Amino acid sequence: MEPWELSARERIRDTVARYTWAGDSGRIEELAACFCPDGALQIRGEPAVSGRDAIVARLTSVAATPAAAGLRRIVRHNVTNVRFTLLTPRRAEVASYFTVFTEIGLDHHGRYRDVFTPVGDEWLIAHRLAATDWSAPNSTMVG
Repeated sequence: MEPWELSARERIRDTVARYTWAGDSGRIEELAACFCPDGALQIRGEPAVSGRDAIVARLTSVAATPAAAGLRRIVRHNVTNVRFTLLTPRRAEVASYFTVFTEIGLDHHGRYRDVFTPVGDEWLIAHRLAATDWSAPNSTMVG
């Protein structure tokens, strides 16, 4: 493995972590900064939204969801099995699983399918497909 590849993999993992930490704490502008300026977020079953402002607009309502009755709001995304299916100096394709816990316990889980590109010293999301495979009947995040 060449040094650029090791660096790219770690920078991509860092972007994935920054995305989940920002989203879990409701810092949607920071989450959107993990995308390229013209990056796209596609939630399965919905048209993609492109650009950081559109991503913020789409996710703001999710971040503002109140806690389940009588409980403190908790959101914890866990991303696992990060698999690099393609990695070149200009593009990475990455597949991973996510599991989300909220104040109700296991809220939902699914898959990310991402395309990353280098922007300056970072690797940012050019396109993310978020596909929820299951959600709890009383999910606080999935409609």
